[in-house]
Amino acid sequence: MTRRLRRPAPLVLAALGVTRLALAAPPAAIPAPPDVAAPPADATAEPSGLASKVITPGTDSAHPGPTDFVKVHYTGWTTDGKMFDSSVPGKRPLVFSLDKVITGFHLGLQLMSKGETRRLWIPAKLAYEGVADRPQGMLVFDVELLDFKSPPEVPADVAAVPDDAERAKSGLAWKVLRAGNGTAHPSAKSIVEVHYSGWTTDGQMFDSSVTRVTTSKFPLTGVIKGWTEGLQLMTEGEVRRFWIPEKLAYRGELGKPAGMLVFDIELVKIVKP
Repeated sequence: MTRRLRRPAPLVLAALGVTRLALAAPPAAIPAPPDVAAPPADATAEPSGLASKVITPGTDSAHPGPTDFVKVHYTGWTTDGKMFDSSVPGKRPLVFSLDKVITGFHLGLQLMSKGETRRLWIPAKLAYEGVADRPQGMLVFDVELLDFKSPPEVPADVAAVPDDAERAKSGLAWKVLRAGNGTAHPSAKSIVEVHYSGWTTDGQMFDSSVTRVTTSKFPLTGVIKGWTEGLQLMTEGEVRRFWIPEKLAYRGELGKPAGMLVFDIELVKIVKP
């Protein structure tokens, strides 16, 4: 958690149709697949009308849930082969929640596993049927699922430090949620890679790397005091919940969350000891 608090990134995909699709000036065209006009005989048809075909298999058997955050590369075409949107030319994958997209994407991504590329034939009723200024008819997407994460749940003990938490003289408190690997700990000057989510004591999440589906890296010299102290207690792979008193957090800084803050932190890697 840097002193320059990062708010959760907006869902730029905005239901896969409020902003990104139907761009006024699409990126450089990517040639349409040869089967863009209709699902081929070897495509798998779902009861919803969605059809799909695996282009590249994934790396495991886990699938995103209906409200998970996903990171994808994608390209979309109408059935006449016209590309209307793509994240590929700009090399900027998109992150969004599966409950904020068109139904065809919502259903299709749940069939996929990490690392998989799949072609989706999405009928109009599962896309933008009747919506002005959006591509009409069946849409075809090539989608690569880069990663996914379940949305962070508000901890049940967010309101106050529980009795079974450990405490430091500074006022910092914590619980180990998952043990780590090895014995190495960061130093006060280390650079670390983490996943984290933070809440105020009324249960409001104010920041999370999980919703961005990407880890954060930073030096422990550039974060709030509670993080500098707390991360030095951890080993790689460990997950801890921290209750950070205001004096070790933002100390009443304007525009920053006030009071005690609660963080779930996973120490992914000690980048620089």
